[in-house]
Amino acid sequence: MLAARFLILYGSQRGQAQSIAEEICQQAAEHGFTADINCLSNQHKYNLDSEIQPVVFVVSTTGDGDPPDTAQKFVRKIKNKSLPHNHFSHLHYALLALGDTNYANFCNGGKTIDSRLQQLGAKHFYATGHADDGTGLEVVVDPWIEGLWDALKKTFSSMATSDQQDTDLSDCTQDNFHKNASGQEKYKSDLEVDLHLLKLSETDSQKGKAITSDSIDVETLSTVLVASLKQSVPPLSESALNVPALPASYLEVRLEKVSTEGETVPSDKDGYHEVSISKAVQLTQDDAVKTAISLELDISEQNLAYQPGDAFDILCPNRASEVEELLLRLDLQTQKNCAVQVNLLKNKHLPKLQPRAYSAASSSLQHPGKVHFVFNVVELPARPEHPARTGLCTGWLAGHVSSILWPLGTVPASERLGTSAQPKVHVRPRPSSTFHLPADLSVPVVMVGPGTGVAPFIGFLQQREKEREANQEATFGETWLFFGCRHKDKDFLFREELERFAHNGTLSHLIVCFSRDEPDAAGTINRPTYVQHNLSLHAKNVASILIKDKGSLYVCGDAKNMTKDVNDTLLEIIGNELQIDKLDAMKTVAGLREEKRYLQDIWS
Repeated sequence: MLAARFLILYGSQRGQAQSIAEEICQQAAEHGFTADINCLSNQHKYNLDSEIQPVVFVVSTTGDGDPPDTAQKFVRKIKNKSLPHNHFSHLHYALLALGDTNYANFCNGGKTIDSRLQQLGAKHFYATGHADDGTGLEVVVDPWIEGLWDALKKTFSSMATSDQQDTDLSDCTQDNFHKNASGQEKYKSDLEVDLHLLKLSETDSQKGKAITSDSIDVETLSTVLVASLKQSVPPLSESALNVPALPASYLEVRLEKVSTEGETVPSDKDGYHEVSISKAVQLTQDDAVKTAISLELDISEQNLAYQPGDAFDILCPNRASEVEELLLRLDLQTQKNCAVQVNLLKNKHLPKLQPRAYSAASSSLQHPGKVHFVFNVVELPARPEHPARTGLCTGWLAGHVSSILWPLGTVPASERLGTSAQPKVHVRPRPSSTFHLPADLSVPVVMVGPGTGVAPFIGFLQQREKEREANQEATFGETWLFFGCRHKDKDFLFREELERFAHNGTLSHLIVCFSRDEPDAAGTINRPTYVQHNLSLHAKNVASILIKDKGSLYVCGDAKNMTKDVNDTLLEIIGNELQIDKLDAMKTVAGLREEKRYLQDIWS
């Protein structure tokens, strides 16, 4: 029995949608299906204009609700206004959209494709899933995949019934017979028989008719077919049972005789620039819970432009220990200085290491030709499957700059190291479409950035400081910064710079809290622990800035807890200050998002 085939298309920004699509592909065989899988960007490998088999889309969301980069070209294609309304009327599809409710425009990448396919006449064969990374993708993804198989079976059954009704049996048999020299019809090889004729009839087989090549006809064709390893007869042929297939090879290894000694990043560096790390400073005490490091990159030769609020993608290599282990498993440890290309078969190019994005913590007005960014070194505890280790990129960066790292409290000079001795890194600008200071200098802003979430706001304030120097007669809106960390004396990042901004008027209000410090001598009760608590204490000011003064709110930091807590606090502030119920408060906050006056730069 031939397995029913369907197509999987994915659009992935950081690999999650691709991983889920590949999981569906792997499970397909277990459920009696054959799946082809392609990235949406590989449009030469699929053609939806003529695709008659079911299609499963898995699409993530990036930025402010945008489709991932790999789906942008596809989206532009289907948004072509010249396409007729029935362009995809032949298409049956299901779509799984990935998103994060901590961001605006939840799952909008998938929703954009979904709605356009509907407009062009495509039909759902299974309900669209919307998976939330904020609560755990698996909450939606796992049951959605589980229900997909029954939906596919019903779809194929419906398609088979429709095909049977539309097929002229005489046309089918004409294709499967040919005449010999004497004009007699002969039956072709059973490998050439149309699938529709493989539905054997028990009724005819019980008639016991004598069949010869001269007397064979359509009614008795089915009795010719006998059970074999290639096909079965009723009742087995009518059941859902399948003979398990031998697992196919899944790994392909190619050795390219090209020396890569000293190479530390993937060979595909399109859009990336190699730059020097001119400074590295530890921003936390040695006994802090987390180690924060600030890096200065010299981008003067590449002339890379950026604005405060933009980010930079950083490429990092695999861990040397893991590469060594893989080479050992492949028996290629003697070829470590050559390029080893490892692919999974069935269109699965192992996913590349994804770049890590870091917000710019500087302004080019204050640091021309330079860009700063800050990160915490991620510490992963030991587990049964692996020993204690650091995050892939942050651990690599920390080790990469160890020779030039200055401790907290020192002021290193760029000139102390020659350019040739400076560590190098590959970076690519990642501009933000909205996370920038208002163009109108008089618009007030509220910034919420605990921990390393303060990074883009350092750039904002450096920019505003230079703008104030250049426009001394201009009217500037108030600037509020809500910052938080564990200990005032251990991990108060950029403390001196922030206090300078507050002293010279660049920063109107610096509101801080320290979640792990002991109460002061006065035994302060109910002191604010987290940034959302300080927001509540300044509720009237915050509401006035956002509602009366048409100001902007920026939030940067960890999506796991902080951004949700800040959003909930904002709803309370709006509801209490405007004396409206929660539903109206939600509508007001949604309005702020639509007006691009409530903006987030968050990560999971």
